[in-house]
Amino acid sequence: MSTIDPVFMISFSLILAVVAFLYGSVGHGGASGYLALMALFGFSLLVMKPTALILNIFVSGISFYFFRANKFFNWKLFYPFAITSIPAAFIGGGIPINPTLYKQILGVFLFLAILRILGLFGKAPLKENQKVNIPLALAVGLGIGFFSGMIGIGGGIILSPVILLLGWGNLKESAAVSALFIFVNSASGALGFVTNGGEIPQEAFYLIPSALVGGTLGSYYGSSRFSFPVLKYILSAVLFIAFIKLMTI
Repeated sequence: MSTIDPVFMISFSLILAVVAFLYGSVGHGGASGYLALMALFGFSLLVMKPTALILNIFVSGISFYFFRANKFFNWKLFYPFAITSIPAAFIGGGIPINPTLYKQILGVFLFLAILRILGLFGKAPLKENQKVNIPLALAVGLGIGFFSGMIGIGGGIILSPVILLLGWGNLKESAAVSALFIFVNSASGALGFVTNGGEIPQEAFYLIPSALVGGTLGSYYGSSRFSFPVLKYILSAVLFIAFIKLMTI
């Protein structure tokens, strides 16, 4: 079935809204979830990367607004990562990648997303109120930014656990910083993609409204300390199925 078919797009949009809701609740843009869904529903690889980046921009921007409004954002924690991640995401966004390699890299990131969602790492700081190591933060931003732009994610699924495990911030601070980090990386990656001849597919524009609705509701409740354990397990199952599919084709 064509991804432009109205019935297909409406059905897919409803599922995507739920994914955006959950990711928005933890300050993320949701690209790993969108990519997993698109892989499961047979979207073309040419559609997946730019669509995930565009949806990420909207949802992470909304998440940042709500988490910042609730005074969880720490600029000093954000900027060391952003300095290197923004140009790296631009470069990564413009790099064409072999379809098989793309699926394998995406599969690894989906697996990391599953661990993050289930809280198997990055649950809470191992140390409290540690000073940010600037050289390490710059290196982390560089690596995350490059791979984020290349495969079409914002990098929050990696950045949040790093912040927590190193004790540089608490759960809400990491969510706020990750939201803006995802926003700037996704925008930079999308710009790099377009600058190097890529085109934003129609599917991206059709899916923006559902991502906005889900992301807004999730961000509102998530920034107010609301939890959705059942949805986390459902999303983890979806990501795992997509992971298996990507790694076996």
